[in-house]
Amino acid sequence: MDLKYSMIRDRAEKYLTDYTDNPDVIVDVKDKTMVELENLAPYLSVPEQELILSTAIFYRKLLDFGGFMLHSSAVCVDNKAYLFSASSGTGKSTHTEQWLKLFGDRAFIINDDKPAIKIENGKAYVYGTPWSGKSDLNVNARVPLQAICVLERSEENFIEPLEKGTAIYSIMNQTIRPPFESYMDKLLNLLDFVITNTPVWRMGCNISTDAAQMAYDAMSK
Repeated sequence: MDLKYSMIRDRAEKYLTDYTDNPDVIVDVKDKTMVELENLAPYLSVPEQELILSTAIFYRKLLDFGGFMLHSSAVCVDNKAYLFSASSGTGKSTHTEQWLKLFGDRAFIINDDKPAIKIENGKAYVYGTPWSGKSDLNVNARVPLQAICVLERSEENFIEPLEKGTAIYSIMNQTIRPPFESYMDKLLNLLDFVITNTPVWRMGCNISTDAAQMAYDAMSK
């Protein structure tokens, strides 16, 4: 990573390694691209611009290595990863906070906004990365993927399996879709693998530990 501002550099410190060979990926935000984003979104600070652009660079290049980003809050319980995906403002982080209250030391947040899902040896794993949205809530960890849940607001708690065709549409809306056909093919193949091999749920919930318990009881089986 060749980045200038502390917002992303500070987050990345926990991911430092002694690796000294040539890197597989270089995350380098160009000044020209920063200017283009500033013209599109002048309300963003310069460090926020660098964070957003470096996020796009990393997750686009991750497709070359069998991985992609899912806009979600990823919580780990007993070394299994549960991802709650939804549009911003739906309450993903608020819901996973209830998991931390419910399970205590058994649980932690892997990445609160943009975890990486990577296929390795025929299995899906969830990785923490420094790119975690507005929050610095992420952990340098690799956890097997247990389940994905598409979250929505509801006064009453419910959870149900999501049919594959609907699931892939919902998840496509919550990842970075590359503009190039070859990369889109890679993304679609990864999504197909994950949805075929991972239970996907639809859940409506209020903000309570009862909702977290309901979700865990269904998704942990």
